[in-house]
Amino acid sequence: MKAILLVGPLAGVQGEHLQRAVSARLAGVEIIDTGEGFDSLWRRMRELFAENRQLLLVDLEPSADGAYLDWLRAELAVLSAGYPQAPPPRITASALGRRGLDATAVLAAIDDPAQQLDCQGIGEVPSQPDWSAPPPHRHHLFLCTGPRCVRRGALPLWKTLRRELIRLDLYENGEGALLTRTGCQFPCNRGPVLTVYPERVWYGLHSDEQVCRVVQEHLLDGVPVADLRVDDEA
Repeated sequence: MKAILLVGPLAGVQGEHLQRAVSARLAGVEIIDTGEGFDSLWRRMRELFAENRQLLLVDLEPSADGAYLDWLRAELAVLSAGYPQAPPPRITASALGRRGLDATAVLAAIDDPAQQLDCQGIGEVPSQPDWSAPPPHRHHLFLCTGPRCVRRGALPLWKTLRRELIRLDLYENGEGALLTRTGCQFPCNRGPVLTVYPERVWYGLHSDEQVCRVVQEHLLDGVPVADLRVDDEA
């Protein structure tokens, strides 16, 4: 019998309701609550692999995205490698948890192989030397690409900032800057927001010209651009 694991922060009434709704249609449905971590999931999966059970993991993490699913598939691949006689596990491919605990959507994903991914050949993340220590940098720049800043033009400004750093040989080297995109940093209404460390300066940027001013005046000349700041020191 196929084991179907509904996985996510599912403790409480809503999770129990979802399990009942799905179990009314299908046998072998279990809930694994990962709200406090994944140990219970790994433990149950080892038990099912040892029984040579076919396994489908239905991911219901509300913050799931492509990177999260890639990580989870890789973890399943590594775990299942210790049980070569067990059928390879599968996982639902869409971010079901973002829709709420919708039994109809869950059942559709369970019934449709096109909405599932296998977990073979994923393996562990390679241990490249460059991934073992922070890269050299003098400044660390965090550009917000949260939903509000993106709507205000953050992505074109990201390209301008990266291009300007490369042009001036300030990109990811000991005298330059490490550039990182982030989720929402606040204050959204004054974004797109760029924060510069170690000085802890917050900028609200709205044009390529302003981006170039920050690179020239702050990063090269060492003087924060006062009229573009949105923090308390402005």
